[in-house]
Amino acid sequence: MQKVLPVIDIAPLMFVDNKVSDAAIAVSKQIREACMEHGFFYIRGHQVSATLQDALEHFSQTFFALDEKEKMQIAMHKGGRAWRGYFPIGGELTSGKPDWKEGLYFGTELPPQDERVQRNLPLHGQNLFPERPAELKSVVLEYMHAVTQVGHAVMRGIALSLDLAHDYFYRKYTSDPLILFRIFHYPPQQHADALWGVGEHTDYGLLTILKQDMVGGLQVKSRKQWIDAPPLPGTFVCNIGDMLERITNGLYRSTPHRVINQSGKSRFSYPLFFDPNFEAVIEPIKGLPPAKPADETRWDKEDIHLFHGTYGSYLLRKVSRVFPELQKQVL
Repeated sequence: MQKVLPVIDIAPLMFVDNKVSDAAIAVSKQIREACMEHGFFYIRGHQVSATLQDALEHFSQTFFALDEKEKMQIAMHKGGRAWRGYFPIGGELTSGKPDWKEGLYFGTELPPQDERVQRNLPLHGQNLFPERPAELKSVVLEYMHAVTQVGHAVMRGIALSLDLAHDYFYRKYTSDPLILFRIFHYPPQQHADALWGVGEHTDYGLLTILKQDMVGGLQVKSRKQWIDAPPLPGTFVCNIGDMLERITNGLYRSTPHRVINQSGKSRFSYPLFFDPNFEAVIEPIKGLPPAKPADETRWDKEDIHLFHGTYGSYLLRKVSRVFPELQKQVL
């Protein structure tokens, strides 16, 4: 019988008054178990409106139905160091191989006068939005804001799960998080050389909050076994990334996952990456036991516990492998 990822109601973590309830503590214990067993879990009680999610789906599908010439008007190379815009099928690599997907890249919208933009800091700036559908801009910005609040809530739960103050990550890493949001379209995989929508990988930062449509195709490698993570109405999928593994000394491990779209239909997914501030120095939590050797070689053959430095330095090194043609602009 296939393992099933847990579903956790995070409503008790959506507090704003700094009062940690018994219910929040109980939720944190569920998160701890999920992080140690799978590195993945579903969340409900997130308070992101269904109306907003429906609008995001509708206008995303409208954009990707356009011809490629029109979509390329906001191609990623036009976003420069902000690393925003559209890429066509095969334009993104995993482990050096092209993925069978196209996508839109967004991030926190910053005005030209923002000091980070003035410093030409990579991955900071303004988004590229299409002329059609014009409504996509406001919907994307509203959705990013809403799900960022969810990210803060889940990280409160993760802090409590580690017997830390609920605002540990907020104070140290995420008072001004690096928010990267993607809209991915996976066409039906009709070519023999299209082995996956996206290949085996782990995410780079702290936390990914994924909205997926009802088509399915997400698979999680839990304890060497690939298991399906099918869409569940009213939920998001959460998974922890490399930096949380590094910060927790390997107590919580970033879990490999992949997408194989064998449905014969188009698939859409909407991951928001809730990550440390670009310039935050990543440090293991004091008092946690040292990392134990992994029971298998990571997908990228790296040991992230050897990493020292800022989150930005880690992320930029990864970016150069995903989009080698943009390397000179971003780095």
